[in-house]
Amino acid sequence: MSTIHSEVTATSTTTQSDVAESRKGTQKLEALQKEEKWAQQKWEDERIFEVDAPAPGEPSPPKFMGTFPFPYMNGLLHLGHSFSLTKLEFACGYERLQGKRVLFPFGFHVTGMPIKACADKLKKEIEMFGEDFSGYVAANDEPADAAPKEESVDPTKIVKKHGKAAAKKTGLTYQFQIMRSMGIPNEEIKLFADAKHWLYYFPPGTREDLKDFGLSVDWRRSFFTTDVNPYFDSFVRWQFNTLHKRADPKVKYGERYTIYSPLDGQPCMDHDRASGEGVGVQEYTGIKLQVLMNELTVTGVERDLVKGVPVGQALTTPEFQKALAGRNLYLVAGTLRPETMYGQTNCFVGVDIVYGIYAVNDKEAWVCTPRSARNMAFQKLFGEPGTMKKLGEVKGIDLVGVPLNAPLSKYERVYTLPMEGVLANKGTGVVTSVPSDSPDDYITLQDLKKKAAYYNVQPKWVEPFADSFPSIIRTPNYGDRAAEAAVKKFKINSQKDKLQLTEAKAEVYKEGFYQGTMIIGNHAGKTVQEAKPLIRDELIAQGLAFPYCEPEGMVMSRSGDECVVTLAPQWYIDYGEEGWKKLATLCLADMETYSPETRHQFERTLDWLNQWACSRSFGLGTRLPWDPKYLIESLSDSTIYMAYYTVAHMLQGGVLDGSKRGSGNIGAEQMTDEVWNYVLLNGPMPETTSIPKETLEKMRREFEYFYPLDVRVSGKDLVQNHLTFFIYNHTAIFPQSKWPKGVRVNGHLLLNGEKMSKSTGNFMTIKDALKVFGADATRFALADAGDGVEDANFLEKTADDAILKLYTEREWIEENLAAIKEGGKKLLRTGAYTWNDRVFAAELDKLVADTDAAYKLTWYREALKLAFYEMTTARSEYRKATTGATGAGSSAVQGDSYEGMHVELVLRYIELQTLMMSPITPHWSEYIWSQLLHKPESIKKALWPKQTGTPDEGLLAAAAYIRGLGSKIRSAEDQAARKEKKKKSNAAAAAITTPTSPAEPRLRLFVASSYPAWQDAAITILKSTYKDGVFAGTEKQLLAAAGLMKNKAVMPFVAGIKSAVEADGPAAFERKLAFDEVATLESNLDFVRRELSVLKIKDVELVKAEEVKEDGKFAAEDVRKADMATPSQPTYRIV
Repeated sequence: MSTIHSEVTATSTTTQSDVAESRKGTQKLEALQKEEKWAQQKWEDERIFEVDAPAPGEPSPPKFMGTFPFPYMNGLLHLGHSFSLTKLEFACGYERLQGKRVLFPFGFHVTGMPIKACADKLKKEIEMFGEDFSGYVAANDEPADAAPKEESVDPTKIVKKHGKAAAKKTGLTYQFQIMRSMGIPNEEIKLFADAKHWLYYFPPGTREDLKDFGLSVDWRRSFFTTDVNPYFDSFVRWQFNTLHKRADPKVKYGERYTIYSPLDGQPCMDHDRASGEGVGVQEYTGIKLQVLMNELTVTGVERDLVKGVPVGQALTTPEFQKALAGRNLYLVAGTLRPETMYGQTNCFVGVDIVYGIYAVNDKEAWVCTPRSARNMAFQKLFGEPGTMKKLGEVKGIDLVGVPLNAPLSKYERVYTLPMEGVLANKGTGVVTSVPSDSPDDYITLQDLKKKAAYYNVQPKWVEPFADSFPSIIRTPNYGDRAAEAAVKKFKINSQKDKLQLTEAKAEVYKEGFYQGTMIIGNHAGKTVQEAKPLIRDELIAQGLAFPYCEPEGMVMSRSGDECVVTLAPQWYIDYGEEGWKKLATLCLADMETYSPETRHQFERTLDWLNQWACSRSFGLGTRLPWDPKYLIESLSDSTIYMAYYTVAHMLQGGVLDGSKRGSGNIGAEQMTDEVWNYVLLNGPMPETTSIPKETLEKMRREFEYFYPLDVRVSGKDLVQNHLTFFIYNHTAIFPQSKWPKGVRVNGHLLLNGEKMSKSTGNFMTIKDALKVFGADATRFALADAGDGVEDANFLEKTADDAILKLYTEREWIEENLAAIKEGGKKLLRTGAYTWNDRVFAAELDKLVADTDAAYKLTWYREALKLAFYEMTTARSEYRKATTGATGAGSSAVQGDSYEGMHVELVLRYIELQTLMMSPITPHWSEYIWSQLLHKPESIKKALWPKQTGTPDEGLLAAAAYIRGLGSKIRSAEDQAARKEKKKKSNAAAAAITTPTSPAEPRLRLFVASSYPAWQDAAITILKSTYKDGVFAGTEKQLLAAAGLMKNKAVMPFVAGIKSAVEADGPAAFERKLAFDEVATLESNLDFVRRELSVLKIKDVELVKAEEVKEDGKFAAEDVRKADMATPSQPTYRIV
């Protein structure tokens, strides 16, 4: 078998040579990659990630099992996969440091149509162009973008966003071109015409990529799906038998609406689609508006004209009347609001749309768009499924003015009118008009009334209806005529005000459905929610309407077919059934979802998710055990396979297809339903099995130890199908103790701020990233990309910078470890801790605690910030304070002596950073841990570091105070210098002279031990207005009564204290410092002086502000400065 090409592929945004040039060489990258290979080999040799359940009598440590949805293997994994993967990878690294036995298994999905469809395309292309595709002549391959999908306005439907589909577009027409773009040699592409070749090409290659990425997977448990793997096949058959044989079967058979590919001849579910993933079925009520043909064909009466042509002339020609053959003719309109049909005043058509006229039977013919007719044909509305008899066609303009009879309308006759914006690709292209409750209909009717001649309509078709239409629904905020009220509210002037109309329509429809009450008809007095289904059923029963469905948006199958909605008998899983839904809701309530957005998304999905077709006629997969002519579709065989991971290594011996027996020496044929029941459901010992009892017990122990699943990590787009199916199926099959404990989802990954897309070239595979950045730098940038459910951003610059950062940090560690070994060169020392030592030790302890908290919350960006950036900052501050060094090329203040860094703290820093970074950059950490620190065991067996004590918050506050002091003084001096320069800017250059500074300037630092009396008085007053967490708002009057308002500084000061109290609680009233300010300064006067070396300060004099008086020793300026000092805010003067 050939391996996937190692060159950076054509779809990458970055090439290795470009990066090498920008880096001025790849030596640092190559050094890190060398240590990555070393670490990976070490882990493999030591079988670090291979874990089993404890044997009887062994200690049973806590466990952690996490999984990632197995990726579909019709190509290489990209950075988006790795982004989601790292959320679990980082969690596994952290949980391992907590002493848990961590299981991270990984499988490969090959079920379904995508691989089969791609293989079939290649077969056709080989026939067209030859095995080497030399017969292909280059052309413009850029496909046209599909028309945008308009969102549903049904308030009961969840609108799903489909950002993933755009990223799947390659911009390439032919499958062989896509294969080339993956780096597959031209001479090998022909092999992929066999669908099975994909199974033995991409999964093994992907496994190698993930190993190179450093993924901590137990690869013994890996497999790919379908009946090619007989062990997994037996598991899926058991799963479906279990669902089907329940007292309340979850798998049922019957007619239902589903997305369907006529070309493929089977349902087209999410994973079978080239575009339209997540698009569901939109259900309408088809309203039949009968054409009053007798009024069009009556003789001796002059008909109205439209553009000089008699109304309905196209419908009265002898040719059409012959084809119509006496059938009644109906315009059929698809509506989401059948309860409003009482208010019909007309119907609308698009004047430029071409409508078809189709025979329904020998009594009726319907007018609608060809697209909707195609859907109707597969819903048996025209008789034989998939067939339709077209009698003719007509443009919308030819229907304008045609009289109609509208069901439930109070009018005997309404007319067909023109409307802007009627879509041919949504609904039937015919729109029934209810101006009382549709802002679009209301404003269009007003437009036609005002501009009848412009729109080619007769006033009598419009004016009697434009203002006298009936009221249908009463709402609390919009009254009985919601549309008219909304048009006024949103200031809509015409049907061209699309944005306002969209907003008004959504608000009116939502309020009407949820808060409206019917005020007309047989169901007056009932709520709209109650009346809607009743009115719909009555219309259908009377033959005035029919159920009609279509895809919510464009769906293209992977075979290139535009999909429809069909009504067909099929096997389906009964999601949404009330009793089952309650169990799923109960499971969700106990699950950790890591964000409220994820929980809400699950709740919304549980609200709308309904029956799901689970069978198809062909493709790859497992056959339904009781009806083997059908295959189980790809989202249905992937709901509980996480349980299969627990025993997979005992069944299949390290091979993905199960062609070799595993450690249990079990044949696939031995894995009967009874055996699976024993292992996974605590069932009775199988009576007829030949599997040894000890083996069965070990399998059960594996499952019982590792299950339930602790977390499933995925992209957020899978909540609407796979992840909710995952919850449902677990509740149907397993006891509550084995239900999943958590799901963590993330947003999509942007690449350099833009959507990843093969067609634009803004795309990168994991393989490419590993070549360009190496594993740890890629992981570093993925951690930095973001953590929430919003889209994250992978920056190539961050990954590139990470190479330098990791290499430089490793160099520093090597240098200092060498210095320690040599006996304390480079200002290293032992002995008692100094103030700086104690500060650094406290900072390390705090960073251990904070990083631990970040990892617990799965905030990996924050963990990276703390474990790397803030750790190195703390180290740099410590180094600066004790050695004077501030970084590369820096030097200490000449002539000064420094205490040096403490050896014990340097070693502790190295160990802490190495451990805390190990979930994110494991190779870098392993190298330092094993090669530089010479630890006896792998870092993968190490534990999370312990704090030496509770961090001294006062000491940390003192350190922050000291470090910020020098910066504040420098900034103030810079500002003063700029102000002085500006003041003199109008003087002649020659006249400007620099003020003479003292030969050896000293800094006089004024430190106050108490606050000004007016501040204390203001706080006392403010406290008196604060009760039960709320300010009364009377402080101004009280401050004025106390005479404090004369001071302009009072109100800004009070506002600041109020904000602090509102943010931090009443403790903010107390302004006592957490440290001794004078003692802190006295211990650090040398540090302050060094920080001010740029000002040439030779000495720092500490003065208590309360002792400053104009007495000869201090000048008036000293007194002024001292008066301005407050605790933690010293003032200064350079003398």
